[in-house]
Amino acid sequence: MRILIAEDDYASRKFLYKFLSSYGECDITIDGIEAVDAFMLALDEGKPYDLVCLDIMMPKLDGTKALKAIRDVEKQKGIEGDNRVKVIMTTALNDTTNVYTAFESGCEAYAAKPIDTEKFAEVLKKIGLVFSSESK
Repeated sequence: MRILIAEDDYASRKFLYKFLSSYGECDITIDGIEAVDAFMLALDEGKPYDLVCLDIMMPKLDGTKALKAIRDVEKQKGIEGDNRVKVIMTTALNDTTNVYTAFESGCEAYAAKPIDTEKFAEVLKKIGLVFSSESK
């Protein structure tokens, strides 16, 4: 699995990288602009990401706007339905408006920080990226 982690907080970034590395190859970006650029580059190289983890609160371009940009790129390239990248939004904010906006923008799941690895692994199964035999 190819995974893109977009996270501006060093500790969260390191934690997600360590946790998700057991599931596949991880790339890291520190803001929304870098995330969108990395996503487009991976598509252009013919090696698209299977999962993108976007922090909602990031500098330059927040996670929700980055998600909208990613979905726009997919639409322009005719990538639809199950072929779209799976996106999990992460945030330290306990705000239902952010959750609602994230789902409206097209994310598959939402994870509150601090990340609960057992719940996160269940989400990976639920969205079809990991199967029971692969659970860590």
